[in-house]
Amino acid sequence: MPSQVYVDNPLILVTNTVTGNEKAWTYLEVNLQSPGSRGRRRYRIIVVNRDGKLAEYREDMGATSKFRGKRELNIPSFWEHDVDELLVLAEELRNEKILDLDELLQLDSNQYRLG
Repeated sequence: MPSQVYVDNPLILVTNTVTGNEKAWTYLEVNLQSPGSRGRRRYRIIVVNRDGKLAEYREDMGATSKFRGKRELNIPSFWEHDVDELLVLAEELRNEKILDLDELLQLDSNQYRLG
């Protein structure tokens, strides 16, 4: 199970848990520097409501190397979707093929070779 990450910032409310049926403001999966500068990690960040204030849940999903070729995600929800819905959507979006520009250019250069 991924470990939780605790933000040491008095300006951000932090929550240690979210529930599946809880409405969310946004869902993010981003690659960030880990605490203590121990490498880059992928973090799941879900912003929910705690007593009328935005609160951030962070989860360490593992080393960024595990997510090579997987896009970072920013899914705004604006209280329309619950956490479970966003998790399903994130799984679908994360695994979509990213257009590889280098691969595309290689195909074009072979197809239109001069001479």
